[in-house]
Amino acid sequence: MASHRKPRTRILTSPGSRRTAAGLTTAALASVTLLSQTAEAAPRQPQQSIEEVKKKVDDLYRQAEVATQKYNAVKEQADEQRGTVDRLLDDTARRTQKMNDARRRLGTYAAAQYRSGGLNPTAQLLLARNPQQFADRSHLMDRLTGAQKQAVTDYQEQQARAVRQRAEASRSLERLTGTQASLKESKKDVQDKLAEARQLLSRLTAQEKARLAELERKKEAEAKRKAEELARKQAEKERKEREDGKQRGTPGQGTGSGSPDGGSGSGSGGGTTDDGSYGTKAAKALAFARAQMGKPYVWGATGPNSYDCSGLTQAAWKAAGVSLPRTTWDQVKAGDRVATQDLKPGDLVFFYDDISHVGMYIGDGKMIHAPKPGASVRVESIYYMPIYGSVRPV
Repeated sequence: MASHRKPRTRILTSPGSRRTAAGLTTAALASVTLLSQTAEAAPRQPQQSIEEVKKKVDDLYRQAEVATQKYNAVKEQADEQRGTVDRLLDDTARRTQKMNDARRRLGTYAAAQYRSGGLNPTAQLLLARNPQQFADRSHLMDRLTGAQKQAVTDYQEQQARAVRQRAEASRSLERLTGTQASLKESKKDVQDKLAEARQLLSRLTAQEKARLAELERKKEAEAKRKAEELARKQAEKERKEREDGKQRGTPGQGTGSGSPDGGSGSGSGGGTTDDGSYGTKAAKALAFARAQMGKPYVWGATGPNSYDCSGLTQAAWKAAGVSLPRTTWDQVKAGDRVATQDLKPGDLVFFYDDISHVGMYIGDGKMIHAPKPGASVRVESIYYMPIYGSVRPV
């Protein structure tokens, strides 16, 4: 009886087939091994040293300060433009009211002429939306009294001024819109830099954070040493000036390493200011700055609860009756330049080649400043950052 079972297909029955399969298996294993070795040999991203991380974070903070100053400048511009727009809109509203008053007077004259049997065309022209049509018809103007002619003239002038004011307000609004877009971009730039710095710091291990803190302590110690050296030199200079003054029979002049209202600096251009007046104002500015110690740094802030660096110096000198610009780039131009060795309390000290930071000198090589995000207003050596230059603001 015939079998209905399906015959099995024989696999690798010949020696040649078995050799082919073995070759394929060997090739596959070799490929897997090669891929594994390649993956292991792939270059890894080199881990940054803690010194490199610190430098990167410091650079990001400085870039954020540059972006903050740009933000401050744009914000100041936007505030001014907003004030201009508000004033123009108010003026336009007043001008429109005057135009409507003039139009009502024209309507009164037209109605009076109509009641007295005046010409209907005159009344229609007086009540027209465009009084220029009326003015162009001199033969009708001859029929009006002097008061009526003046009413037409007033209306035309008020209308023309209202049109000009509306056009100016529209242009100002366009400029403000552009400035606000720049403001938004500057704000995002600051936030991006700060977010990147925070991300770098968040990846550090406890051991790396301890190492970073140690690097900060060393930097602060070196800055303190330099501040003490400056204080020693200033004190020595004051002593010599007092001795020279006694020999000449005249009072000595200090360089400002002591109290805010004592001594006269010998920096470049400092002679334009009466020393007593400067000392009094500087004392007020410093008293204000000291009262802000412990308040947080917040970029773009001008007080009273938080400050950025230029916001603090601006507010401090404002308390002394002196108006300073908003940004470090403008504040550095708002006074007489002073050499570092001739600094007096109250002077403004600027940092970095891009002039992105400022502090207020208090004497003995130290300053009060709003340092950076995450820190508070505090006293620190002026040598903590590279000095760009200094200014006496009055």
